[in-house]
Amino acid sequence: MILALAGTSDARALALEIKQAGYNILTTVVTENAANEMKQAGIDVQAGRLTDEEMVSLIQARGIQAIVDASHPFAEEASKNAISAAKLANIPYIRYERESQTFQYEKMTVVESYEEAAAAAATKTGVVMLTTGSKTLQVFTEKLLGLPDIRLIARMLPRVDNMEKCELLGFPQKNIVAIQGPFTREFDQALYKQYGVTVMITKESGKVGSVDEKVEAAKDLGIEIIMIGRPKIDYGTVYSNFSDVIQALRKAVPSLLDELKKEHTF
Repeated sequence: MILALAGTSDARALALEIKQAGYNILTTVVTENAANEMKQAGIDVQAGRLTDEEMVSLIQARGIQAIVDASHPFAEEASKNAISAAKLANIPYIRYERESQTFQYEKMTVVESYEEAAAAAATKTGVVMLTTGSKTLQVFTEKLLGLPDIRLIARMLPRVDNMEKCELLGFPQKNIVAIQGPFTREFDQALYKQYGVTVMITKESGKVGSVDEKVEAAKDLGIEIIMIGRPKIDYGTVYSNFSDVIQALRKAVPSLLDELKKEHTF
């Protein structure tokens, strides 16, 4: 059996391909919504965050033979736990990551962390739209809420826990955009215009994460962009297409289909 860290749309598609290649697969996701989407696709799934020790226990309990880490490019903790668990359990670790994108724009500032992004935004004035989700919202509220020359708008998934987090942080309801993407370039433009956005904060999540639409819409309107670069993690070999992942998996762990082919080869 293969353990796949999933949760995104491309990770779900990869999990289906691994299954079609003849492997039993168990996916792990963070949210119940992501778990339901996996179930609808006919893929075995477990919801909830796992430490490296919990992952090792799962590996031993389910007879996991390899880990395919297809988690989000910014799911730094999940990837580090998977790398550690694979080493502790002495099984192969295979990383899939959507390709990076580069943008040319004179009004773009590239930073290495959420903290740097918040500090950079604090030097601006006007309406700052945060499109990095709710997980690190506190980093930005600590720096930006209450500044007289800045209105912070946060776009995030329409989940109860996100709204509860906003309430705990004292984030104004009128400044919350609770909606689920992906969004088109035209939609992003309309949203920026609606709120009079002057600065947009995003992270380099790749084309699947619709970063290019957000960036191009901001460029069209002359909006400043603060781009958070991907975490620097030593994954070893990284693959950016499904076929290479399947090939690496077949080298590490024969699938049921591979075994059947061997049995019927004379």
